Amino acid sequence: MSSAGAPFTLRATDASSKARAGILHTRRGPVETPVFMPVGTQGTVKAVSPEELRQLGAKIILGNTYHLHVRPGDALIERLGGLHRFAAWDDAILTDSGGFQVFSLAKLRRITEEGVHFQNHVDGSPTFIGPAESMTIQRRLGSDVVMAFDECPPHPCSHEEAARSLERTLRWERESLAWWDGQPNRPLVFGIVQGSSHADLRERSARELAAMRFDGYAIGGVSVGEPEPEMMAAVERSEPFLPPDRARYAMGLGTPPQLLEMVARGVDMFDCVLPTRLARNGTAFTRHGTIGLKNAAFAEDPSPIEENCSCPACRSFSRAYLRHLVKAEEILGLRLISLHNLHFYLSLMRQTRATILDGTFPSFRRNFVAGYRAHATPPPD
Repeated sequence: MSSAGAPFTLRATDASSKARAGILHTRRGPVETPVFMPVGTQGTVKAVSPEELRQLGAKIILGNTYHLHVRPGDALIERLGGLHRFAAWDDAILTDSGGFQVFSLAKLRRITEEGVHFQNHVDGSPTFIGPAESMTIQRRLGSDVVMAFDECPPHPCSHEEAARSLERTLRWERESLAWWDGQPNRPLVFGIVQGSSHADLRERSARELAAMRFDGYAIGGVSVGEPEPEMMAAVERSEPFLPPDRARYAMGLGTPPQLLEMVARGVDMFDCVLPTRLARNGTAFTRHGTIGLKNAAFAEDPSPIEENCSCPACRSFSRAYLRHLVKAEEILGLRLISLHNLHFYLSLMRQTRATILDGTFPSFRRNFVAGYRAHATPPPD
């Protein structure tokens, strides 16, 4: 945290939208926002080394409480010096609470009032995570930004089901925050707004969490199968009731235009698996949309993925060479495209910060979104 103890400093706002530039103060140093956080679910951002992430300018990455608890085990990671030492990453780490796995592993779990019983996906052994267990795991990992334990309900979800889920989630989140009382050098602890697609539940969730005074707030239950307008509505129904002196984090999304639209709605932090997931399918991001490098049209293309891009792939290699690597199933191909895609996302947020600070965000947003959507092709499944 900063010397003054404030978890977040607001530096500038956009006059025509809710876009903000700020600084999240973690015990590992400041993180400028808006920020994209590469996803390292199992203690690694797929196919990319920590040194490469640093060279790309990443200042914070994600780990996953459930996955690291199951394998290799949070107690083992603690014995080996915590996740920072284990993964050779010295900057900030944010860990999900395990709440998303309540949604994603629905066939392998049973929810009770105390927490969630999983039949873990690795060896089928019983695994229980509740608020205290989630906080204990994240403390052992040494997380710098800890997410409160929550339940991510499915989409669609009836009002009755969502209300029941929210009641339980609010209690779990209150218990998560209280768990840290009196602990020295505690990390930042974020609450998570839920409520599915129901405006009154989103408002209630945001208001009650704001009253608890978390260090930051996430907007959860988005990018779980709902159409894009519903995704944006979830933010619009939550953000007005969150304190302006705290960072806001939209969990698990999205495409580059979605990130800019979320920034315009007051969101500061993002994570998404798309940059590395699509890279493994040979798909690269450009300012004009995605391109599939498996396409025969690139077989003799001497140009880089994107002109004037300074990533390791574009500095040295052609689309033709990258297509050859992908078609030949050479690991270097997916590594280079992963580096390019992560560079693209991180650079997009750097540019976004700069335009908020210099007052040109409206035109930057308008031009980028129009240019991207005019040429974009749907990403592969």
